[in-house]
Parts: sequence; C-alpha cells; structure tokens
Amino acid sequence: MPITALVSRETAAQVEAIFGDRLPLIERYAQWLADQGVVRGLLGPREVDRIWDRHIINSALVSEFIPPGATVADLGSGAGLPGIPLALARPDLSVTLVEPLLRRMTFLTEVLADLQSLATEPLKVELVRGRAEELHGKATFDVVTARALAPLDRLVGWAAPLLGSGGQLVALKGSSAGEEIEQAASALAKAGLSARREVGESITVVIAS
Repeated sequence: MPITALVSRETAAQVEAIFGDRLPLIERYAQWLADQGVVRGLLGPREVDRIWDRHIINSALVSEFIPPGATVADLGSGAGLPGIPLALARPDLSVTLVEPLLRRMTFLTEVLADLQSLATEPLKVELVRGRAEELHGKATFDVVTARALAPLDRLVGWAAPLLGSGGQLVALKGSSAGEEIEQAASALAKAGLSARREVGESITVVIAS
C-alpha cells in the first residue's frame, strides 16, 4: 500500500525526499515489517503504527552522520534496522548486516531477495551471520552502527576492533546518550576513542572515533 495512504502528508513528503526513486522498495520493506516482522516476533504489534516515524525514518536519518561512499556494518541488525533503510536512502553506501540469530537471518534473507527482485540495480547489502566479535581481525569498516543493541560501554568493545583507519561508531541513542558516554569512559579510553553526542533531525546519536 502506498505510504500516502498510511501516514500524514508531512511524513509522506519526508519519506519521498529521503528515498527518492527507491520509494517502492522502502514501502515494500515496511510491509514486511508490519506483516512477517510481527508474525515472527521481530517487531511488537504495537509498533506497526509507528513503523515509519520511529523505525524507518529514524534509521534513514543516521545517514547524515555517514560520509559518502562509506562501508557500514550494522551490528545486531535484527529486522534490518537501521541497515536496510540506510542502504535504500544512500545507494553510495555498502552495508553489511551482522546478525547472529538464525530466524532473524532467515527474515533478512527473504526481505533482501524480495527487494532485489524489485530493484532496478543491485542493492549493496551483504548479510553476515555471527556476532560482532567473530569478525574481529577479519573485517573492518568505515562506520559501525547499531540501534537498541547494548549500552555504549559494551558496544564500544564490540565495535572498536571493526573500525578501519579513521573509522567511527555511530550509535542511535535516546535521551540517555550523555549519561552513556560518561559511563563508557573507561571502555572508550581502552579503545583509544573519544565520543560526543550529536542531535540530528529527530534523532540523537553517539559518535565515537
């Protein structure tokens, strides 16, 4: 169903501006979240009415903190958030979804196969089943991101070894971002990183580099 039939005119205009000619793909992804995402327990039933504002738009807005042409790892991707909206909003990015659980990987595999069948060009999205720690020493990225995965101190330990030269962690956080930075001081120092809180358009992120 077209987004214009589901959300306010303002939200629809924002989604169209973010995703451009990939609007049909993000609409299809939203259908997956609202249907199989709920059926398979990846999204709560109460979240269906908030899929666009709380999940898809907020995920895509992370892109304002990511440089052009970056390689991005989405740790604990779950239902594909923020990785899939990010990849659809920014075709210049190469996004790797990292997820250890089989049922979530099955969902992501099916979603990406469906989206690719509708796309006019290859989607630059790769799936890796495993935990972040299993990639340590095997892969590095320009940006590592995560959403609702873990407190910052733990997230830094998982993400830091995956950062290439000049790389950064961009973690979606809420009002507790400043407090989490303070609590992660030891982990940040150990990883040789410094962190700051950034407020974007309706989202708050912690950037560590």
